[in-house]
Amino acid sequence: MNGQELVSSSSRQPRTASDANHFILTFENNRFASELFGQFDQNLKLLEERLGIDARARGNSVIITGDVLATNQARRTLDYLYDKLQKGGHVERSDVEGAIRMAVAADDQLTLPTMEKKAKLTMAQISTRKKTIIARTPTQDAYIRAMDRSEMVFGVGPAGTGKTYLAVAHAAQLLERGAVEKIILSRPAVEAGERLGFLPGDMKEKVDPYLRPLYDALYDMMPGDKVERAITAGVIEIAPLAFMRGRTLANAAVILDEAQNTTSMQMKMFLTRLGENSRMIITGDPSQIDLPRGVKSGLVEALQLLNGVEGITIVRFKDTDVVRHPLVARIVRAYDSNYAAPVEGGEADPQI
Repeated sequence: MNGQELVSSSSRQPRTASDANHFILTFENNRFASELFGQFDQNLKLLEERLGIDARARGNSVIITGDVLATNQARRTLDYLYDKLQKGGHVERSDVEGAIRMAVAADDQLTLPTMEKKAKLTMAQISTRKKTIIARTPTQDAYIRAMDRSEMVFGVGPAGTGKTYLAVAHAAQLLERGAVEKIILSRPAVEAGERLGFLPGDMKEKVDPYLRPLYDALYDMMPGDKVERAITAGVIEIAPLAFMRGRTLANAAVILDEAQNTTSMQMKMFLTRLGENSRMIITGDPSQIDLPRGVKSGLVEALQLLNGVEGITIVRFKDTDVVRHPLVARIVRAYDSNYAAPVEGGEADPQI
């Protein structure tokens, strides 16, 4: 090594020795280093694949070789993940993927409030008593921060980007902190209207199949018995879109999912239900509209009419934000290349 060894003054940081395109990172805790590198060094292999570098483990050290930009991205990624381990967290493949995305985004000069001085990565997160969710893409980061500061947020884009999951997590966090008194979940029940009378059971049983993704996210964020009690007590309310007319939704976190299947009148009706001390999150995918031909999507219209309105933030996800199986992102890209979506995807709107 020609480079001079540098020892961080903080015990939370790895020791670093470097030259032009070559880094050696040495981590003080052997157990954390082992988890950081992954079983059979699978996390380091992922770094190599995504960043085009060479990463070789030697005990509790890793030798990283490549161009300057890529090696710095790898260093920031590992530094962030090691810090997470020291704070009691765990590192899975999805965490590595997310950290790489954020490190690359910093060098792509995205406008993010998450890049601190000295090239240290921080990511927005949502915390409940049961689980902590950390942003895995720059757009997720912008989305979480938008929900923190805006009364009304639109999250639009393809499946698998975390739009609905993060919205429910944010609502659960607000409820636990006492920032709102209830959570209201709504979703168009069928393709072109809510013909709920044809389904058996009471109102909850009629709409449950359509709200399953929202329930799944709730049970991830809160203990199951607490969710059941909250539903029974009306603290978590299932509110079919067809039955919200005339209401004022105050002191609530309100989520409208699959909003691309609302009509223009339904969307206007829903948005104007917003009451005092409430937050409203609208999610949907404009490329998956199931309305009859000739019926304009309320979501598409709202995105056009409300862009730039004070107090409203629009966050747009794209295929690179898909955080499910990597194959899902490739499927989304294949379909998008063949069918033009009504609303083009992208990162967060300029107001973010």
